[in-house]
Amino acid sequence: MKQTFTASVWQEGNWFVAQCLEIDIASQGETEAEALSNLEEALSLHFEPPVATITPQIKTIQVEMGVA
Repeated sequence: MKQTFTASVWQEGNWFVAQCLEIDIASQGETEAEALSNLEEALSLHFEPPVATITPQIKTIQVEMGVA
């Protein structure tokens, strides 16, 4: 199944950055085409179902929060 996403592409120094506007995923490349290709791969991996080699464990953690 194919899904269409929108990407914003810009240049930072020598690198091109491609960011998906619908999902908070970004990638980079030396060319605009490479950045977009890398973003496509990152999105594909994001939606790929996980394959655990061991049974996942659910843990809880506590984090000290500063009062502002």
